[in-house]
Amino acid sequence: MSVTRLSPKFVEEFPANLDPGVLYVSIEYGTCGHLCACGCRTEVTTPLSPAQWSITYDGQDVSLWPSVGNWTLPCRSHYIIDGGRIRWARSFTEDEVLRNRDRDRRALTRHDEGRVEIDDADLDQALDRDTPAVGSNAASHVDRSPWAGRPTWWRRLLPRVFGK
Repeated sequence: MSVTRLSPKFVEEFPANLDPGVLYVSIEYGTCGHLCACGCRTEVTTPLSPAQWSITYDGQDVSLWPSVGNWTLPCRSHYIIDGGRIRWARSFTEDEVLRNRDRDRRALTRHDEGRVEIDDADLDQALDRDTPAVGSNAASHVDRSPWAGRPTWWRRLLPRVFGK
């Protein structure tokens, strides 16, 4: 049975058996883990880094950005964890999955080289997408700003749009 919410549980290490409906967050290891929201009971791990996922904690619930796209799982589920709620997203075509993986590899390479800025091609692609993709540029710290949980490209776009 699919879950509609994930409650955060801050841990140093994940337990041997994950409980459904729990988003385990290990700040120590910079990783989140949970059972797939579709109910297939597959463990899903999301590394926190500027080139992968970020979390926002409001004191009660956690948001995880960008979306979780389980393209290698039989369920191929795709969702966003938004304030603890599961928000289902559309399925991606194989071509979209391949493009996102390629963009993710580039983001990781830029991060490994010390460059986490988004390039114009990524910005154009991000603006053309209907839903966020797995692994877009994101901050690894817990951000409590008004822009928390928003993709980096959005924060970088504002000065371009409003000239500030």
